[in-house]
Amino acid sequence: MPVKVLARAKTRMSASAGPHRRALALAVATDTVAAALRCDRVRHVIVVTDDPVAADELAALGARVVPDEPDAGLNPALVHGAGRGRELAPECGVGALSADLPALRPEELARVLDAAAEAPTAFVPDAAGVGTTLYTARPGVTFSPAFGGDSRAAHRARGARELLVPDTAGVRRDVDTLDDLRAALALGCGPRTTAVARLIIALHTPA
Repeated sequence: MPVKVLARAKTRMSASAGPHRRALALAVATDTVAAALRCDRVRHVIVVTDDPVAADELAALGARVVPDEPDAGLNPALVHGAGRGRELAPECGVGALSADLPALRPEELARVLDAAAEAPTAFVPDAAGVGTTLYTARPGVTFSPAFGGDSRAAHRARGARELLVPDTAGVRRDVDTLDDLRAALALGCGPRTTAVARLIIALHTPA
């Protein structure tokens, strides 16, 4: 999972989140990591981040934190993290999961990973149908993510299998806008996101 330096995270929500933007970014990442760690298909959760606060919080949950040594953008960071995963568990597949899925459920992630195991590479499109929230590669298969921009089309073009598994809305619901946050809350977010979201929603509620 890639986690941005908190000062640069969730910039699209600067206006709507106000003073709670950094807290929201950390809360969403924390809830996402916690859910992934509870998934019985997941051997290790590796977080790639250069933010010391996020690193400490996520390591305390049980994630393995590595710095973004390539420092060359999102996809090189993911390849770096996947390489660490293959060192730890060479018999396992690897996957890059968005760190802003606050409504993620361990059982939903398990169903998606079971489906992903049937293809050399696979991906899950985001709720908007433009981006990607999960990209996977089986053991021995080149891990070549194409996050950013129209990554759904990019992953299709690389031959990855698109996964649209029923009843896995939490795996697809990333949060970039206030409307996204409200949609995630409707699905049911983790406790950290829910607490911060209350503060943000209050900013937009008439007195």
